[in-house]
Amino acid sequence: MPSQQEVQWSQLKVGVLVLVALSALTALIFLMSGNTGGFLTGKITVRSFFENSAGLKVGAPVNLEGVTIGNVKSVRIVPERKLTPVEITMRISKKFAPALHSDSKSSLETIGVLGDTVVDINSKFATGGPLQDGAEMQTTETPNLSDVIKSSQGTIEQLNTILAKVDNLVDALNSGKGSIGQLINNPDLYNKAVGTLNEMQQLVDEIGNGKGSIGKLIADDTLYNRANNTVGKLENIANDLDNGKGTAGKLLKDDTLYSNLRESTQNLNQLLKDVNAGKGGIGLIAKDPQFAQKLNDTVTKLDSILNRVDSGEGTIGQLMRNRSLYDHSDEMIQNTNNLVTAVRQNPKKYLTIHLKIF
Repeated sequence: MPSQQEVQWSQLKVGVLVLVALSALTALIFLMSGNTGGFLTGKITVRSFFENSAGLKVGAPVNLEGVTIGNVKSVRIVPERKLTPVEITMRISKKFAPALHSDSKSSLETIGVLGDTVVDINSKFATGGPLQDGAEMQTTETPNLSDVIKSSQGTIEQLNTILAKVDNLVDALNSGKGSIGQLINNPDLYNKAVGTLNEMQQLVDEIGNGKGSIGKLIADDTLYNRANNTVGKLENIANDLDNGKGTAGKLLKDDTLYSNLRESTQNLNQLLKDVNAGKGGIGLIAKDPQFAQKLNDTVTKLDSILNRVDSGEGTIGQLMRNRSLYDHSDEMIQNTNNLVTAVRQNPKKYLTIHLKIF
């Protein structure tokens, strides 16, 4: 029969074994729950508010750029927040706290297409201060699978409508309706197209054989020879011009014309300077105020004379305005013509010479 000391020692070993097993079980449960950083690493608690939890479970991983840094502590509804009523509380290891900023943003992501929902934190463009314990982290709402399906329903309906219209259009085309349907189903178009192609082939053959004006242009060498001769003559003319031959060549190559033109321009400039300076007759006309006054007086007097003539004053005015003077002058000229005519017809009557001797 075992002694009391042996019994106590056996009980102590069993107790120690139970304590070790419980510790191992606790550590295993702690590790399986998604906690990171070890047992002795501190935690910070942060919150985020979302419109919908998207099936997020308590204990779900909290990732930073894909790396698990904590887990979800709780998911609850806050009725006071109308737009974002879902509060998600997260526990994050303190050793990852330097990578979190006050303007970091959290979002709900799905692992794969039908996987679990996790919290993903984005700090790529965050520049704010350190994220404090108990702070609220900004969120970025991302569409989940149900949102994508809902948004795609309208597109699917529109696609079905378009497919129905396309089906009707194909039926109409197969039945020969419309212009395109006639093009597809009517053999007359094919026959006309074949006839047109045959005519075009015949036209090409005639052109290739040198028939018609276009055929002459393509097959006859006469046009080419004439064009070649014309080009040769143009080349000769260009050579003559470049050599200074002929009038046009002189204009291009002879400096005399340029010198004469320059001299004429200089003389014209000197003449304009003299006129502007009041030299010579033209200069006096242009610059002398007395001459301008005399010219103005002369024009004024001439205008006065013309006005008096137009009003019938004086002899010239009577000649211009008096009808009777014109009639008398016309009558006198007519009588003179009659007298000359009579003298020519019977000169003896008017040219009798009387000779008297004293």
